[in-house]
Amino acid sequence: MATVQTAIQTGRAPASSGSDAGVSAMALQGVTVRFGGITALDDVSFEVGRGEVLGLIGPNGAGKTTLFDVVSGVRTPDDGRVMLDGADVTNLSAVARARRGMRRTFQRVQTFGWLTVEDNVLTALEWRGGGGGILADLVSFPTRRRHERARRVRVAEVLELCGLSTVAKDPAGALPIGLARMVEVARAIVDEPKVLLLDEPTSGLEVGEADRLGDLIQAIRKDEACAVVLVEHDVGFVMRQCDRIVVLDLGRVLAAGTPPEIQANAEVRTAYLGEG
Repeated sequence: MATVQTAIQTGRAPASSGSDAGVSAMALQGVTVRFGGITALDDVSFEVGRGEVLGLIGPNGAGKTTLFDVVSGVRTPDDGRVMLDGADVTNLSAVARARRGMRRTFQRVQTFGWLTVEDNVLTALEWRGGGGGILADLVSFPTRRRHERARRVRVAEVLELCGLSTVAKDPAGALPIGLARMVEVARAIVDEPKVLLLDEPTSGLEVGEADRLGDLIQAIRKDEACAVVLVEHDVGFVMRQCDRIVVLDLGRVLAAGTPPEIQANAEVRTAYLGEG
């Protein structure tokens, strides 16, 4: 089990003690969001367990991105609660949630284009600091150097996992969209997450890149007991990767179940898959 000191040095969160193994990784309880007279989310409730991959699908305008905004702390709901690892984080900022293990990617690629791929991923570990304050920075304390080396080793591991090692020194802004999306994923997982929110992650990916992403999702959820919530228009990808699927329609939960249950649901086929 990782110690707190190891977590500080490498940027990895300490492992759970397992004493609260029955607590879901993330849960929404009666979440409602209104924009004027429009209800974007209407009493939405569901949870995702540790190590589970949950798909979130629905037609355009169903409320998927709004829901991700609420979960990640970009938007505060009008009603309801967001729970992370058993704690109420509804009123915490996006930064505070990220530091508790809630990580997210976005529909539109959001890399630091002027930084190298390696430094893009390294930024996700810098918030942990290294001890000693400004003086330690100025004189380059040995502990600071050790922390920096350990973090760069962790970054190299994640770049290899994401297929980015060959472009590690390239500026992120020069990458094709498929690789840029993988940079976002690498940045989201380098500081081990408890909940990983992936918003349209296969958009712009080639078939081989999407397959690598699928393998990565399964590795993350298995090796780190990380919950993954996946918003994705590629229904085939969702069906292959997810343990359960929640279907949104007009801001409400239309259905929830396993991939076979969702595929067999007549309401889902009508509202989402376009079948009469």
